[in-house]
Amino acid sequence: MPERPEPATHAAIGPLFAVLGVLGFSFKAILVKLAYLAHPVDPVTLLAWRMIYAAPFFAVMALWAERSAAAKAMTMRDVAALVALGFVGYYLSSYADFAGLQYISASLERLILFTYPTVVVLLSALVYRKPVTGRTLAALLLCYGGVVLVFANDLRVAPRGGDVVLGGVLVFASAALYAVYLVFAAPVIQRLGSLRFIAWAMLASTVFVFAQFALTHPLSALAVPPRVHALSLAMAVFSTVLPTWLMAEALKRIGANRAALVGSLGPVFTIALGFLLLDEPLHPIQFAGVALVLAGVWQVTNRPSVVRPA
Repeated sequence: MPERPEPATHAAIGPLFAVLGVLGFSFKAILVKLAYLAHPVDPVTLLAWRMIYAAPFFAVMALWAERSAAAKAMTMRDVAALVALGFVGYYLSSYADFAGLQYISASLERLILFTYPTVVVLLSALVYRKPVTGRTLAALLLCYGGVVLVFANDLRVAPRGGDVVLGGVLVFASAALYAVYLVFAAPVIQRLGSLRFIAWAMLASTVFVFAQFALTHPLSALAVPPRVHALSLAMAVFSTVLPTWLMAEALKRIGANRAALVGSLGPVFTIALGFLLLDEPLHPIQFAGVALVLAGVWQVTNRPSVVRPA
């Protein structure tokens, strides 16, 4: 019998989940900037509150994944990998990002972060001996040319250019650390499953966040205004837990290629949200830079040999 076509409502769920997931991730920078404007909170304290609110959700996800009949017993190698990848991909990368957002606009942050697929390509060339073709080099030039264009514009209009440089370096470090995580996470995800991996890696990163806070801050530093609590809770739910689940479901339904294309909306969402909620200026150079970055990333993410983001 011929296979019956999937109902239109079901066919639309995958792309819808991808769009909502990208929107949630894009909203994170806006919430961080709003928290910095609401109260003189530092990145370590803000990150701690984000994980205080997010950790219970990931604990439930971890318990749910462990109860699955398909869940295999974790080895010490798996545990070590989860701790290491949680440290690099979710703790160090997040801290560098939160620190960088003290100095640069949300739209520039998202644009720099979106270069992580190009770092994945370069790392894959080093780690897995994948050749870097002329097309890949052209894509890298497009991508970084777009970032330099927007970065130079922000540097020109910023009252303190050194802050923009520092913020840009920190956020690029965040993108590079996330790329390292992606390159080395793929085999672990295949062994453990995406939901189980994400839940435990996030919980591992939470331990590092809390340890950093305990070593560098008094407990009284957690006393923040209700508005910061509300923004931290929104960050945990709508920009951490939900988009993580939505993107995992989108990848399952529409595949990595189409999910990566939907991910191209991220910088556009952040620029629009920054304009509406933070009064960040809109400039034609921003859109030219975004177009170059999207063109470069699109070429990179559509090469079959590239390690796909999870």
